[in-house]
Amino acid sequence: MMLHPQLLNGGATSVAEPMPQPRILIIEDERGLIQSLTWYFNREGYETIVAADGQEGLRKAQTHLPDVVLLDLMLPGLNGLDVCRELRSGERTREIPIIIITARAEETDQVVGFSMGADDYVTKPFSNKVLLQRIKALLRRVEGGAEPNDLVEHLGVQIDRVRHQVTVGKDKLEVTPTEFRLLEVLLRQPGRAFSRHQLMDAAIGEGSIVLERTIDVHVKTLRRKLCAKGCSIDLIETVRGVGYRFRETLPEEHSNRKAE
Repeated sequence: MMLHPQLLNGGATSVAEPMPQPRILIIEDERGLIQSLTWYFNREGYETIVAADGQEGLRKAQTHLPDVVLLDLMLPGLNGLDVCRELRSGERTREIPIIIITARAEETDQVVGFSMGADDYVTKPFSNKVLLQRIKALLRRVEGGAEPNDLVEHLGVQIDRVRHQVTVGKDKLEVTPTEFRLLEVLLRQPGRAFSRHQLMDAAIGEGSIVLERTIDVHVKTLRRKLCAKGCSIDLIETVRGVGYRFRETLPEEHSNRKAE
């Protein structure tokens, strides 16, 4: 491990440590695009790691634990969706933000990408500047900021923004960064109906070009995860013609059963 120069000089002067560079893992097999992205991100002050196939990308993600992963879908060997699935199931990698970059712009590909746990989806060709803004927005959502109310709880579901953790009762719920933000928005105002566009802006980011069905996929995944932790009813309700809301109260019969 390298020591800070001030420590080598006896530590007489107190100098603030430089902030670490955000680390981006680029999993892409197109050589020209790799070179372009690497040059651009390095110029903007980011550390880059590259992998030319899915298996190598998965290994480097597990080894280097990047701040964000840019993941192509069409990769030799292990394809992008399989890499995404493996990252989301790994103990050390499940919370790493993932942005899919691909030439496949079909609706089904986008929905499948989000259902596998991706946080954003950018289609080729794209502007490096626009991609960087998407990365910055995603990192801001993940890091968040300290607020007076960092702990939110309703109907047994608790969100801890400091630890970036969701619990249901005593059980920890594993969620992606986007699912965390979506659940937080709904949980902070139970009973309020949010449109899909409002949820897209809040959970995915303003200006992101994604499908309304993307929110449906995230909600479906959250419902499944909540159900797996013992919730016998849907805590996230569908509001026909509008979008979704977090249940304000439990049905009377359900409350009576819990009281027995």
